[in-house]
Amino acid sequence: MGEISTKPYLIRALHEWCTDNGYTPYIVVKVDAHTRVPPAHVQDGQITLNIGSLATNKLSLGNELIEFQARFGGITEHVSVPVAAVSAIYARETGAGMGFEVQEYEPSGEPEGQADEPPEPPTPDGSSPQDGEAKRSHLKIIK
Repeated sequence: MGEISTKPYLIRALHEWCTDNGYTPYIVVKVDAHTRVPPAHVQDGQITLNIGSLATNKLSLGNELIEFQARFGGITEHVSVPVAAVSAIYARETGAGMGFEVQEYEPSGEPEGQADEPPEPPTPDGSSPQDGEAKRSHLKIIK
């Protein structure tokens, strides 16, 4: 496995900095096939999103995806954008922030933030029944 990008960590840090200072964090995202946003709000192939706590519900700033629920024109929408597609994060009030190079998003085999589908419970011996083969749990009981 290759080295994890610093981009998601910088996005989380700047989001926290904005929040701590009472600013509103915005991200600018290049819209592509992997981006789930309301198409009516896309302009010139990109969208600017308010990712502040007052504008989002269930915000997840993951290493691969940024996901949340937000209202657009009074309708709640699920938003999912690849971190690779984020071109900037900044404070609305000051413009302070950081720009990023937009990269091609290559989804990993494991989706992030799938709250809708809980994982299958392990079998009594601690293995996970997936694809007909039992896998040992990587969790250890610590007393």
